[in-house]
Amino acid sequence: MDDAMRAVPLAGASNFRDLGGYAAGNGMRVRWRRLFRSDQLSALTPADTHALASLGLARTVDFRGQEERAAQPYSLPRVRQLPLPIEPTVVRRYRELAARGERFGVALAEQLMRETYQGFVTDDAPQFAQFFEQLLADDAPLVFHCTAGKDRTGFAAALLLLALGVGREQVMQDYLLTNRLYRRPPPPAQDETTRAVHDVIWGVRAEYLQSALAALDQGPGGLQGYLQGRLGLSAAARARLAALYLEAPPR
Repeated sequence: MDDAMRAVPLAGASNFRDLGGYAAGNGMRVRWRRLFRSDQLSALTPADTHALASLGLARTVDFRGQEERAAQPYSLPRVRQLPLPIEPTVVRRYRELAARGERFGVALAEQLMRETYQGFVTDDAPQFAQFFEQLLADDAPLVFHCTAGKDRTGFAAALLLLALGVGREQVMQDYLLTNRLYRRPPPPAQDETTRAVHDVIWGVRAEYLQSALAALDQGPGGLQGYLQGRLGLSAAARARLAALYLEAPPR
């Protein structure tokens, strides 16, 4: 199917989409209408809320930092919220330098994006471990999100799909779909460098996720060692995850 069809059309969120349908090996695929990823949910309209209720949405996992959550709270009827804060780094650094009148060039922005993704691997494993605990609790439809639904959410989606056995090509395909769906903030009406930095920060690039995957591969036991040793996904947990979120495609 066209990946654009994964998108759930909402007025108040542009990057809300279904992770179903990806091939996971052994003839299985990720179940539809169980796992969703999104940007922030604070601007949802009543019609949006009704649409999510029709999907049976029962749980949200919010990776936004504490200030982000306080500034843009949300509430959905009969939906449980689990905050797993991962504080933003690149945008904060950008604003700090801009406030001091200092230049924030493209090279520095790209470096910080790569370091951010590497930091997800080394610093934020506890939050991602709790994310998987929530996934293993039951298979009630769940959406996980951050502010833009691209970095913290993008890495979480990659971990989830990899844990389910989805190949890296499809994992990257899902990650890059943000560039087609997410309504980015308008670029600053300033010089070309500032606009270029804006594009670095508010888009996704394969090299960002690849930097995180390289950090996983280089750790003890590679990806499988990370999933088991840092995220607590034993063989039994992986089997339960597959039982909850994989299905055989219709014949």
